[in-house]
Amino acid sequence: MDLGMRVLTPEGVIALLVLTGALLAVIRLGLSLLRRARPEARAEALTERLLATQSELAGRVAQLSRGIDDRLDRLSRQMGDSLQYSTETTHATLGEMRERLATIDAAQRTLAELSGRMASLHDLLSNKQARGALGQVQMEDLVRDLLPPGTYRFQAPLSTGRIADCALLLPNPPGVICLDAKYPLEAYRALLNAETDGARAGARRGFAKDLLRHVHDIAERYIVPGETADQALMFLPAESVYAEVYAHHPAVVEEAFRRRVWIVSPTTLMATLTTVRAIVKDARLSETAERLRGEIQGLVGEARRLAERSERLGRHVEQTAGDVRALKATAEALVRRGEAIDRLQMGEEEAPGS
Repeated sequence: MDLGMRVLTPEGVIALLVLTGALLAVIRLGLSLLRRARPEARAEALTERLLATQSELAGRVAQLSRGIDDRLDRLSRQMGDSLQYSTETTHATLGEMRERLATIDAAQRTLAELSGRMASLHDLLSNKQARGALGQVQMEDLVRDLLPPGTYRFQAPLSTGRIADCALLLPNPPGVICLDAKYPLEAYRALLNAETDGARAGARRGFAKDLLRHVHDIAERYIVPGETADQALMFLPAESVYAEVYAHHPAVVEEAFRRRVWIVSPTTLMATLTTVRAIVKDARLSETAERLRGEIQGLVGEARRLAERSERLGRHVEQTAGDVRALKATAEALVRRGEAIDRLQMGEEEAPGS
């Protein structure tokens, strides 16, 4: 490697400067001695000494250059390895950073989308009519998923002029059970937004009051003697609202039980509808078993009539067989008499010619 193309380390530069200085000092000393010494003998000796010193210095410079070259080679390799490692590490780090940035970007997009959906949901829940439609849709999805067709009716009219959100068409008893999907969200939202204990207690009282009013409305509107069952369902489409009712409002729950209005959440409605499906299935099985029992009884009657007719036919067959035997005996007697008459005729024909 060309020494002139390298960047020397500080130690190498110092060593070269020291050697150069020493070489210049020797040359100066030689020149000074040449001026002062005797002509030829000392000049020769000095020249030889200078040549030897120059040779020695050249050897040392060459050795020092080789050492510097070796150190520069090692340093270059180390720097190359270090740069390669740093480059690979940097690439790996940049790759991880890109992946994390992509993940963060996706998370930000998801958060933005969720924020938009939450805003839409907030707008939806702020509208009482839209909120009722949301509860209606959730309730209808559960009913459609768990009950067979023909066992329910949505927006079912009653003889009182009221329209139930859903009517479960169960056999009597218990009969038709009405299901209402409305709930007092305003009071519950006020409870959630309360920041002090006093505000929270007031919001909880308002929530209980709205719930009791709703329970009474359901009992009066959807429990119709002679038309519906003596019970109804109030659907709360949020598990948190259901938990609030059963955790902090036992008086509301007791009043609902007394008025035979069962409060259900999505989870408990699923269990209720599963029970309803079992009742409907059992009723259909009972109806099928009853029809099957009637068919079996009819089949037994037909079998009895078949036995009676077979017996009568047997008697007729036996009588017919007796008549056939009598006819056969009569025919045989007629044959015998015919043969006898035939023999008599043959005897008369033979007598004149004998």
